[in-house]
Amino acid sequence: MTAFLIALAVTSAVTTILAVLMVIADAYINDYGEVTITVNDDKKFTVEGGSSLLSTLKEQEVFIPSACGGRGSCGLCKVKVVEGGGDVLPTEEPWLTDEEKKDSVRLSCQLKVRSDMRLQIAEELLNVKQFTATVASLRDLTYDIKEVILALDEPGSIEFKAGQFIQLEVPEYELTDEPVYRAYSIASPPSQHNRIEMEIRYVPNGICTTYVHKHLKEGDKVTINGPYGEFHLKDTDKEMICIAGGSGMAPIKAILLDMVEKGSKRKVQYFFGARAVKDLFLLDEMKALESKLSGFKFIPALSEPDAEDKWEGDTGLITEVVARHVPDASTMEAYLCGSPFMIDACVKVLKEKGMPEEDIFYDKFA
Repeated sequence: MTAFLIALAVTSAVTTILAVLMVIADAYINDYGEVTITVNDDKKFTVEGGSSLLSTLKEQEVFIPSACGGRGSCGLCKVKVVEGGGDVLPTEEPWLTDEEKKDSVRLSCQLKVRSDMRLQIAEELLNVKQFTATVASLRDLTYDIKEVILALDEPGSIEFKAGQFIQLEVPEYELTDEPVYRAYSIASPPSQHNRIEMEIRYVPNGICTTYVHKHLKEGDKVTINGPYGEFHLKDTDKEMICIAGGSGMAPIKAILLDMVEKGSKRKVQYFFGARAVKDLFLLDEMKALESKLSGFKFIPALSEPDAEDKWEGDTGLITEVVARHVPDASTMEAYLCGSPFMIDACVKVLKEKGMPEEDIFYDKFA
């Protein structure tokens, strides 16, 4: 047994050493030199090869959305690589459909720039900008959700649609040896061109959330880029169902405030799920919208209320609450924001209530 364990340890050590050597070889031995990247046949960049396509494009101020900051765990950073992409990598496989593979769509955070490339990128992404901003205020909404308001410095104004998101860049500190960025939904309405409001939930040991909750201070300078996303209010008159949990409040809040400002008459039911009373926030603000938005109803629900909460509202999983309140969703449309698990569960119950899947809108931040 001892000999077996020694052999296993030696094998593991050798495997680790080989992996490290491969990384070193790729970084230092393989000299890819200068390569040319052509975007939409009319923009050309000459860059040093060797970095990921995502980071290379960012250096050229072409910003591709990436909720995970380039770790290959969100699947958002897709671009069409017409030439120079090589074979699809195993790390890309889970995020690409067969149709996308046939159409030369790739995950830009996983694809390294090793040779000349031709890309096709949506024009709206080419209009994404980088902004510098000052932290105007910080406020604890719950024990683990912080409201962050940024005042834009340069450029001083941003155009976006309610429901879209930006990417916040976090500088080097003890949890990261290089700047990283993550995606956060905008909670403020589009009419506020010179500021961005976010609601950021703390994730233990999360690089960006730890920085925001434990290091960020009022007056600090930050960098963001955006806007991104197809999650925004559609131009219909259908009755709406909004479902959110935790910091998923942000884009729904932006959509509702935008509707108030525009005098919308659409009917809306907003289901907000939390575990206990301590996880609820902005209740007064949401209830106040019932008098400002005709046909609006706010329905908070708790899945595991504490005894001391003395909660008299709806209880149960948010899917159960929606099912009780909505007997027929066939003529409605839905806007969802929360964990991928919550979104999948909500899509399932809405479809069971007759809602066509094409009328269910969301951004998954995984």
